[in-house]
Amino acid sequence: MPELPEVAVYIEALETRILGQTLTGIRLANPFVLRTVDPRPADLAGHAVTGIRRVGKRIVMELEGGFFIVIHLMVAGRFRWLAAGAKIPGKIGLAAFDFDNGTLAMTEAGTRRRASIHLLRGDEALRAHDRGGIEVMEASPEQFREALARERHTLKRSLTDPRLFSGIGNAYSDEILHRARLSPLQLSTNLDNDEAARLYDATRSTLRDWIDRLRARSGDRFPEKLTAFQEGMAVHGRYGQPCPDCGAPVQRIVYAENETHYCARCQTGGRRLADRALSRLLKDDWPRSLDDVE
Repeated sequence: MPELPEVAVYIEALETRILGQTLTGIRLANPFVLRTVDPRPADLAGHAVTGIRRVGKRIVMELEGGFFIVIHLMVAGRFRWLAAGAKIPGKIGLAAFDFDNGTLAMTEAGTRRRASIHLLRGDEALRAHDRGGIEVMEASPEQFREALARERHTLKRSLTDPRLFSGIGNAYSDEILHRARLSPLQLSTNLDNDEAARLYDATRSTLRDWIDRLRARSGDRFPEKLTAFQEGMAVHGRYGQPCPDCGAPVQRIVYAENETHYCARCQTGGRRLADRALSRLLKDDWPRSLDDVE
């Protein structure tokens, strides 16, 4: 799922292409991607794009007349920048936003359709899509600590809670916690001052570094291959591979459809965290530390 770094890079690319441009039309290849009925797509045609912003993991295009286009790419949604009037990509194509200078195509791989488009009228309607999490790149250490301690959760859950922090998801929470040298299962209310400061610095530096990396990879081209598994990540998506800092194999916890990746040596003092599925199956045979599996 595109998270804050990917969304930020998408927004930069869109600003250079459609800011100030007039939307000439919206084409829907899959009508179910549109989750609103008023205003209609035709109502937005002829209005220029006056701003592009991020709300959580959503990309918002602001148009003249108080209209907004809110796009949530979810897990497999992506953008493509095509020639003006280009055909919507087959099978994976969801919609196209047409401008005189090009077409922004929205696609989604796989069979599950989760990506969405909301067409809105007015600021109040847009505010309903803001879950209220703080912007960590703008927050002070005190604001960060306050948001973290608002509810008693694991650090993994807290970082990915959109009511607490805006734009952080499964992938970058793993990278943040690895950089901070903190367990994903440590409770948010149990951090000492040094741990809280490390987490604050790691959150901001991880997101900033990845924005810079993704921006450099794209250059002047429209960004592509913005996936949840970025080449160069330390732990996320690297189960069983060596940690780049200590060489120990990256571990994981699987819960429902989500995976948490971490380095036991760097983050948990060598202790392997219990995977609900495997640990229940293996019981006493579940290896508790890296020494038991190495």
